[in-house]
Amino acid sequence: MPAAPIVVHRVSPSGGRRVTARGQILGLARSDRDVVEFLRRAGIEDARELLDDPRAVEWRGGRAHEYGAA
Repeated sequence: MPAAPIVVHRVSPSGGRRVTARGQILGLARSDRDVVEFLRRAGIEDARELLDDPRAVEWRGGRAHEYGAA
């Protein structure tokens, strides 16, 4: 199975998660709202519906939708 094109990486020690799409860094998200905005700027519409789709988004190193300091 191919990897999801969008990756929300593990929580950083200071909080927030790096977001990448097809290997390109989109930013450091501190909420789902940030992830949706990064994806919108990257041309991905309806991103909110994708957040829980494992074919589209891979949440690495922790629980999905959590952004607090590790």
